[in-house]
Amino acid sequence: MGVEGRDKQKILEAGAVALSGQLGATVQRLRKAYNLSLSELSLQSGVAKSIISQIERNETNPTLATIWRLAHALDASIEGLLQSAQDAPFLEKTARADTPMLVSDDGKCRLAIIGWIKTVEWLQAYEFYAEPGGVLESEAHQRGSVESLSLREGELCVEVAGVMETVKAGETLRYRCDRPHVIRNSGTTPAQATMVCILKAAAME
Repeated sequence: MGVEGRDKQKILEAGAVALSGQLGATVQRLRKAYNLSLSELSLQSGVAKSIISQIERNETNPTLATIWRLAHALDASIEGLLQSAQDAPFLEKTARADTPMLVSDDGKCRLAIIGWIKTVEWLQAYEFYAEPGGVLESEAHQRGSVESLSLREGELCVEVAGVMETVKAGETLRYRCDRPHVIRNSGTTPAQATMVCILKAAAME
């Protein structure tokens, strides 16, 4: 039996309100999970801060374009953004053979891309391996970018804009990578490290 007239309109309105409330709760949950302020999410999504605030408080019914922008900024699908917080946890596994690999010009350094491809524009993670004598030269990333290098084995020398620092096993070195930088293994043993690059870090004064 179909529902027509005012009853149908009431059902549609009730459904829209419920969906909007669910959306607002999910947007707020994801925003806080990424430790983003309303202003930061506004900058990343192109959606006005006031609109995001209204969505989170269930005070507006956003357009599909607005939902898409928020989903993209929060690294979620539109469907995921409209799902409740009680859904099953996200699990994704990549086989070793499917892990992308980058090799330095001299062939002595390798970067296994272990970060999520969906975050590559703002967050990158690598497993770094350097043979003795290996050199990895990198161009400057966007302004404010920061790299974190945690060494597990060996010893590396990092040079940023002419300034050099040595990092040994068990140590972590963080440095601005928004200028040319070089990583060298000048030792006699291989070096292994985990490298994380934050491409949208706040500019350091």
